[in-house]
Amino acid sequence: PPPFTGVWMGDSKLCAIGVHCGNYITSHGLALNCCTDLTWFDHIVPCGLEGKGVTSLSHELGQHVAVNHVLQPFLDSFQEVFDCTLVSSEDPG
Repeated sequence: PPPFTGVWMGDSKLCAIGVHCGNYITSHGLALNCCTDLTWFDHIVPCGLEGKGVTSLSHELGQHVAVNHVLQPFLDSFQEVFDCTLVSSEDPG
């Protein structure tokens, strides 16, 4: 929910998105919770947001969702939305 970044299911964050700028370097990334052990979040305040939780695709769908099931559709959608071609460091050439 605004003004919080990321992807939310109610009051629980499903995907964290972040950008950091410092010392003339910009870092960015995201974390999509697929089959994350959510009990670890009981020991911290996730993303520094009091009263907000964390969830995963597996939890929300009630079935195991492995990263390898989500990765290719996610990358395909990323390329479409950002009109780009992703290149893996594992690709030859």
